[in-house]
Amino acid sequence: MANDIRICDKCKHMKVKTALAKLQKITPDSDVKVGCKSYCGPCSRAAFIFVNGRYVTAPSEDEAIEKAGKYIKK
Repeated sequence: MANDIRICDKCKHMKVKTALAKLQKITPDSDVKVGCKSYCGPCSRAAFIFVNGRYVTAPSEDEAIEKAGKYIKK
């Protein structure tokens, strides 16, 4: 089953290029969608990833990706 993974291209706490590479390494069969998620309040304070219906936030990109790993379907 495919994962629904989304990241914001406006987030100041994540770099799209590196985040995409790290997420695709964790789940190569998933298509990661990039674009504004209208989550601007929390997005301005922390890195976040939308994974299968859940917003995962953390102080840094690496921490957010690590937390998101728990919600990725294998």
